[in-house]
Amino acid sequence: MKNSLSFSSYSVIGVMLFALFFGAGNLIFPAQLGQNAGTNFWPAVTGFLITGVGLPLLGILAMGFSGSSNLQDLASRVHPIYGVFFTSLLYLTIGPFFATPRTGTVAFDIGISPFVGEASTQLGLLIFTIVFFGITLWLSLNPAKIVDRVGKILSPGIIVLLFVLLMMALINPIGSFEAPQAAYEDGAFIKGFLEGYNTMDALASLVFGIIVINAIRALGVTSKKEILSATVKTGIVAVALLALIYVGITYLGATSTAEFGVFDTGGPVLSQASSYYFGTYGSILLAVLITLACMTTSIGLITACGEYFHALLPKISYKTFVVLFSLLSFVIANFGLANIITFSIPVLMFLYPLAVTLMILTFTSPFFNHSRLVYITATVVAFFISIIDGLKTLCDSLGIPYYQWMEPIISFYDRVLPFYAQGLGWLIPVIIAIVVTGFISRLQQTESIYVK
Repeated sequence: MKNSLSFSSYSVIGVMLFALFFGAGNLIFPAQLGQNAGTNFWPAVTGFLITGVGLPLLGILAMGFSGSSNLQDLASRVHPIYGVFFTSLLYLTIGPFFATPRTGTVAFDIGISPFVGEASTQLGLLIFTIVFFGITLWLSLNPAKIVDRVGKILSPGIIVLLFVLLMMALINPIGSFEAPQAAYEDGAFIKGFLEGYNTMDALASLVFGIIVINAIRALGVTSKKEILSATVKTGIVAVALLALIYVGITYLGATSTAEFGVFDTGGPVLSQASSYYFGTYGSILLAVLITLACMTTSIGLITACGEYFHALLPKISYKTFVVLFSLLSFVIANFGLANIITFSIPVLMFLYPLAVTLMILTFTSPFFNHSRLVYITATVVAFFISIIDGLKTLCDSLGIPYYQWMEPIISFYDRVLPFYAQGLGWLIPVIIAIVVTGFISRLQQTESIYVK
């Protein structure tokens, strides 16, 4: 039994956690943010770091602090049915609905698209995703050490290539910061904050947290206090690496618009910058590394989703789930990266408040003696605000008018809830709900003891 780990152990687990987080979204969204923010680079990237780095760290710590065996166990503190609902929706979001299809489209956009004519893009994407998700399916059905080994080689390779690319951008910028796009002229911080949702890392942290805790336990640490301390240190290592890459890629995007123009997504920024600095060979190397990295992420996500849903519904085989999720990911990927992002944002606007509420409840739970009343009330408050936010964002994304029944609710929320216009209208009501019901639950428990 150990009371603490060495610095090298923290570093190894921290880099492992970084590799778990590091995927398609970590590359494209900072690049897109930089292109849009321009001269408002710092406010935008600061907002992005809060949700893209701060919330994933909070999620990792929440899992360590809770002592729960997995996410469903933690979410079941609200109610067992909610535990299944929330965990299933989270797995589907970071799996076949959005994040897994995104691995295929990002690999195509960054690696293959520059070598395919614009007229053949859709056909190229179809052929590429057939091969990409075919290999994903094959390796997910036959989990082998080769995937782990390739991942261990790829992660350092991509990090080195990225750091070289970002150092070149810093030493010899492609251009200067341009004027921000219209949406970033005012409120660049809030735009960056909401863009950070797109990485989905805060959601994934609630799943990855258990992997980190198990790795720490495997090294002989058993005390809850020391496990939490080790989780903090390894989490800081991982998010520090993420933050460095985010700032660098955002800077690259911000300095690229004069030369390349503004792209619909962040994918082409990296491929164009790689070609700009290193020529065709640089683009080919980036294409190979990104494609393989996205594939290992895709296999990891399909495998994790298959295992979770097989455990939830044991009558349906793991193989059936893997085939279903691979096919679904393939179909969704062919709608293209821009469409995947458009439809994922409303779901994230719904899920993120619920996830952060669960994190807040986890940390404050000892103060209200883990009362289910507090868990249920705060979650219901977050749910009724975030469901409207999700529908509102969907209508905005599709450019359609709000449904008639929604308008009075949105108007009421806009008038009454602080920070509603900034997408944070749920935060103050959730805190009030925790404080009020926490006080009531403590009072009831005190009276019950007094009566006894």
